[in-house]
Amino acid sequence: MIRARMIATALLFHDNDLLMMKRSLTRTLSPGLWAAVGGHLEPEEINDPQAAILREIHEETGLLPEDIADLRLQYILIRLNQKEVRQQFIYTASALRRDVGLTEEGELHWIPREQVLNREIPFIFHRLLEHYLERGPSRHVWVGTAGYDGDGKATVHWTELADPQQV
Repeated sequence: MIRARMIATALLFHDNDLLMMKRSLTRTLSPGLWAAVGGHLEPEEINDPQAAILREIHEETGLLPEDIADLRLQYILIRLNQKEVRQQFIYTASALRRDVGLTEEGELHWIPREQVLNREIPFIFHRLLEHYLERGPSRHVWVGTAGYDGDGKATVHWTELADPQQV
């Protein structure tokens, strides 16, 4: 049986820095690795990932919606992880203040943009950050699917999300 897991994540920037979390070694998912703020959607949030990310941002940082500007869906990542399909909604936003709270999930740090990719980051999140840092904000949503390239090397394939009725 294949299960589904939906996740919301935020790339929060303040000036030229990205808020990243060094995940606690006790975490089940990606212990000790660097990640962004976020988490799983609750059942009542399935049709509202933006509500989920606002909740997660508050839970993990103490930032309220009024502390955030320009929140927008930028990516949807889809991948198969053993017998689980993971769909991740990635939002970008600007934090209007740098002071963030403590979280049991790890340590929060503001990382200069040019140092972000030097961290130990899960593969798929590393590919997303490479894509975003190379291209910057986009007017459309990117869909990324994890797969393999022609040489059998793991990669992420990016496509613009489009409504065929509007093209």
